[in-house]
Amino acid sequence: MTGPDSLAIAAIDLGASSGRVVAGHRSPERLTMRLVHRFANVPVRAAGLLQWDVLALFRGMLDGLRLAEAAIGPLDSVGVNGWGVDYGLLDGNGQLLGNPAHYRDGRTGPAYSAAVGTLGAAGLYDATGTALHQFNTVFQLLTDRASGRLAVASSALLVPDLMTYWLCGAAGTELTNASTTGLLDARTRDWSAAVASRLELPPGLFPPIRWPGQVAGTMRPDVAADAGLRSLPQVITVPSHDTAAAVAGIPAGPGRFAYVCTGTWALVGLELPEPVITPASRAANFTNEVGADGAIRFLRNVTGFWLLQECMRDWRAQGQSADVDELTRAAGAVPPLRALIDVQAKELAAPGDMPRRIVQACLRTSGVALTTPAEITRCILDSMAIAIRRALRDALLLSDTAVDVVHVVGGAAANAPFCQLIADACQLPVLAGPTEAATWGNATYQAKALGANSGSPAAARAIIRQAEPPASYSVRGADADWQRASELVLEGRGVRA
Repeated sequence: MTGPDSLAIAAIDLGASSGRVVAGHRSPERLTMRLVHRFANVPVRAAGLLQWDVLALFRGMLDGLRLAEAAIGPLDSVGVNGWGVDYGLLDGNGQLLGNPAHYRDGRTGPAYSAAVGTLGAAGLYDATGTALHQFNTVFQLLTDRASGRLAVASSALLVPDLMTYWLCGAAGTELTNASTTGLLDARTRDWSAAVASRLELPPGLFPPIRWPGQVAGTMRPDVAADAGLRSLPQVITVPSHDTAAAVAGIPAGPGRFAYVCTGTWALVGLELPEPVITPASRAANFTNEVGADGAIRFLRNVTGFWLLQECMRDWRAQGQSADVDELTRAAGAVPPLRALIDVQAKELAAPGDMPRRIVQACLRTSGVALTTPAEITRCILDSMAIAIRRALRDALLLSDTAVDVVHVVGGAAANAPFCQLIADACQLPVLAGPTEAATWGNATYQAKALGANSGSPAAARAIIRQAEPPASYSVRGADADWQRASELVLEGRGVRA
């Protein structure tokens, strides 16, 4: 490193379907980013439990770090972000007791019911501001307690924190990801002792909270040797929840904005100074998660491209071609807003046989029989846009806020037809990009920790905006058409519009 303005950075982003390593170079003039490695994240079902293969993920990370050093020279720092809620249990020697369970495994139903019975849905939400999902960390911990797994554990680490621990040997719980657990009070930005006590979860199970932009430690020499690195980079605590990293990576300028962070999920929300914890926000299934700079990410989880990913997996297994861009182009020739589903429906939550289930759901909701992949794709894209519209309008109403623009980041930011659908559905202009927003947010907080950024979120976003100017989409569609389509979906799920 020649100075705080000249840095070689590796940003690791772990997603539900793949991981990526991006090499970043911070010069006095700009920050440049280059994808150097992508690797699959393939869950494994063993002994009846769907689990993450975290050792394979760690190996993919090390391979990517070697390629990052080859691309930009000796690394000054490394940071890891990934998905929320899932964790690994460690013994007293810091050894992993088993692969983390996958949030889509159905094991937590009894624990969820028991916790709601103890504290009530309103009590749980009021204590933390976290939307109640059966996959939340708190319900997974209760499940592990019932099975006896928790009794042999000394500590727990959320998945990105586990990877950071393996890199440098220092354990901590990063704040933005802690706020997905259902155990953190969004008002205080600290653990809710009341929830842990009432549910009889062991205090101190998670290590102390760390804020983004802190140095976690120096990479272990044996890890650097396994990765083939010539130096020992600093391991930085970044916004480790991928949505927090992606929101930090939004190239927003002055003014009020909403965001849609796309991928397996579509996270639709706002940045607010304080949480919105009301009966109405709980009924609307909004969560209050902590952002990279302590702001609140007030958002709703909308099912994202996972539906299409599942369909593509089935089509490929049947020997059919399945490419997102080709399917989107083909869907453009299908009449819009005719075949619709509720993408949030419980019957679409589990993997497997997705095309057939979407065909059945569309018949129930719209009375339309889908027959081709293009028609199914059009149905998914239109229905996702409707769910995003509804989530955004609910967020604005519940927070008494107005916005001027919607920023779309993540993989769908490169999907021009879908970005246009969001602009039309939300009746707001859209600014799209970057696709790798999470790694931009990751990298800017590494630079902050090493003294190369001012620390201001606005300054970091200006750097990103200069490096990757977003694409713009104006509103084209009529609001009345989208309103009718939204009402049709609500009627299909038995809700009065």
